[in-house]
Amino acid sequence: MFKKVLIANRGEIAVRVIRACKELGLETVAVHSEADRNCLHARLADRSICIGPGPAPDSYLNIPSIISACEITGVDAVHPGYGFLSESEDFAEICEAHGLAFIGPSKESIQKMGHKIEAKKIAREAGIELIPGSNGVVSADDPELPKIARKIGYPVIVKACGGGGGKGMRIVTREEALLEMVRLASNEAKLAFGDPGVYLEKFFEEPKHVEIQILADRSGKVVYLPERDCSVQRRYQKLIEETPSPAVGPKLRKKLGKAARRVAQEVGYQTVGTVEFLLDKDGQFYFMEMNTRIQVEHPITEVLCGIDLVKWQIRLAAGEKLDFDEDDVRVNGHAMECRVNAEDPDHDFVPCPGRIEELVLPGGPGVRVDTHIYSGYTIPSFYDSLLAKVIVGHQDRDTAIARMRRALGEFSIEGIKTTIPFHQKVLEHSAFRYGDVTTNFVAKHVFGGEI
Repeated sequence: MFKKVLIANRGEIAVRVIRACKELGLETVAVHSEADRNCLHARLADRSICIGPGPAPDSYLNIPSIISACEITGVDAVHPGYGFLSESEDFAEICEAHGLAFIGPSKESIQKMGHKIEAKKIAREAGIELIPGSNGVVSADDPELPKIARKIGYPVIVKACGGGGGKGMRIVTREEALLEMVRLASNEAKLAFGDPGVYLEKFFEEPKHVEIQILADRSGKVVYLPERDCSVQRRYQKLIEETPSPAVGPKLRKKLGKAARRVAQEVGYQTVGTVEFLLDKDGQFYFMEMNTRIQVEHPITEVLCGIDLVKWQIRLAAGEKLDFDEDDVRVNGHAMECRVNAEDPDHDFVPCPGRIEELVLPGGPGVRVDTHIYSGYTIPSFYDSLLAKVIVGHQDRDTAIARMRRALGEFSIEGIKTTIPFHQKVLEHSAFRYGDVTTNFVAKHVFGGEI
């Protein structure tokens, strides 16, 4: 096992990793930007070190600064969290070259699964159904592009080959807009990820978004856990997640799990990861992508299954073997997560950085809050707007919804706008309560005027 771990991240995920490390008896080092000097993760770690100015390229994405912090503090492992450098094959390789354990997959796995065209090829080889789409990268300069789109069938979606989070994506409903949408998506992808490559896929208008959590050790053993439903989204950003999915029964769950396992085995995957699928109204599922990191929504799986995924990340990186199988996992009721962001839902979810004047966090039975904020904390404008994740567990979905409504009612943040009112409206909506939720739920029921 490691002795000292540097967390190459910030905010709530850095706090989460620090807590897991401390429970394992490991020393922790937090890195922070000048803007994050008073962030909670910098306070909770055994040692903190500044790695640069506020903007992420000058700090949390600055690999030389992070490696220097590792050398100064004498750590033997690095946990990248999610976002930033968590899926950077270069960072994983540089850590390895400096004798540091990267608490994540190998650089080869990141390379194969981080590029979506390559990931689709791997999934095809594993015998998994793919969303109809182009065979590779497309370009607005290709005279065959309209023919490719017509063969797929409109509407189509343009997607970036690298990265995620909704960047480099455009929906195209008619041929006249195709070239412009491909150009726009390609330019956005280049700015966001340094890779202008894009491809086309069939756009499903009302699918569900489900994902399978997997754990894999160095012996080749892969264990899958029950699916998470992430269908409540806005601009491809997840807002509410739950497990198990209201749309997935035991037979489909086993099929999804086995498919996720085959993908992981195909690339010799070793650590915690997530395989994502689209599920159509007929119950057919299609491979989307694999995330080679811990997910934002991992806590609901922890609550449902009683398994600490962050500790397992660390243990697997240290060479430990999985000591359980799917049949050993006891599923407890239903779990749900709401992402509370510093955004104004009444004004197109515009970010709302600023000072938190007063904070009251929810509590009570079955309520967990993962956060880095506190009264008097000033939210920087440089980073993602996620403030907290409210996670609840209860005996079934209806009681979990009731518990989440109660928890959000207790959650008070003064001084800034947050998405709490939005979540409360969603939880009250009849379609959500019945489990009738697809990825267009927010566009249809929120911006369509039904909430």
